[in-house]
Parts: sequence; C-alpha cells; structure tokens
Amino acid sequence: MPAPTALAAVLVFASTVGALAHHPMGGATPQTLWHGFLSGLGHPVIGLDHLAFVIAMGLIAAPLRRGAVMPVAFLVAGAAGAGLHLERIGLPFAEAAIALSVMAIGALIVSQRPLPTAALAGLFALAGLFHGHALAESIVGAEPAPLAAYLAGLATVQSMIALAAMHVARRLATERPAFARAAVAIAGGAVAATGFAFLLPTLG
Repeated sequence: MPAPTALAAVLVFASTVGALAHHPMGGATPQTLWHGFLSGLGHPVIGLDHLAFVIAMGLIAAPLRRGAVMPVAFLVAGAAGAGLHLERIGLPFAEAAIALSVMAIGALIVSQRPLPTAALAGLFALAGLFHGHALAESIVGAEPAPLAAYLAGLATVQSMIALAAMHVARRLATERPAFARAAVAIAGGAVAATGFAFLLPTLG
C-alpha cells in the first residue's frame, strides 16, 4: 500500500476508534467488579494510540537484558496519572502529549539506536502519566471495588500485550535477524504514523 494511502487509512481508523477510546462500557461508569475489570481490559485495545504505544514498548524493550521489567515504569506512572484524574487534577495538553509519545517511541524504533535504560524508563514513565490520566476518564465516579478491578484489568492487558510484542521481536531476531530488523522498522513507522494521526486533531 502506498504511503499516502496507508496514512489516510490510519487517519480514518484513528478518528473512528478515537471516538470510542474512552468508553469501553458504552460510556457508563463501571458498577461492579466484573464491569470494572472488563473496562480495564478493553481500554488499551480499543484506543489505537494507547495500543500502539504498548506494542511499541514491547518492541523497543526486546533487545534489553531486562526488557520484561521496563513496562513497569509505564504501568506505575499510569496508575499515578489515573489517580490525578480521579482527584480532578488535569494535565495540560494531555491528548497532544499522548500523541507525541506515540510518535517518539515509533521514531526510536525506526532509528534502532539503543537508549540508556534509565532514559528509556523515564520516557515510559512520562508517557504512562499522560496515558493513565486519559484512560481514567471512564472510571471517574466509580466505587472503590470497580475502580480497583479496572486498574487490575488495565495493568493485566497492557502487560500481556507488551510482553507478547517483546517475545515476538526476540524470536524473530533470533531466527530471522535480517527480516526482524526490517519488520521492526516498519512497525515503528506505523506507530509513528499513528501518533501523527492522533496529533493532528489537537492542532486545530
């Protein structure tokens, strides 16, 4: 698919999915443990920007010796960001910051230049703060039990997606290194394009 056509497809898909990204339970605040858990599981999956970042985390952590623990910085900061939202503390330019974080991690993957572990953890944490803040929108006003279940579901699905992406990248790098480098670079470009697609509406 030519690049302009691919970007157009991303823009259309992003605009459709973006409208649903913060309402996995149809816009209703979770009332039970099960609804809270399902909402947490669904949120990063139906939000294309969040999903792209989580997949990219796994890809960029794959070459690291302790890559499996790197998403922890994102998850911990995400919980802090969610807490800020629940306390009605806003973050400036949150949607733009999320889009920029997706673009940044995509660009890092394309460059295939390793970052120091501390710098990468800092990037994950900063991004997690904004992503977590946005993901908490659907649970504002929820009771403690559904809220805890939501956060558990959110942490579970994000960990599984990141670890799966990391496992696939590592296996490809071992079995087909040349193909792996090209595939990861293409994936990074797709992630960066997704971030750009979500950034455009914030500039209007």
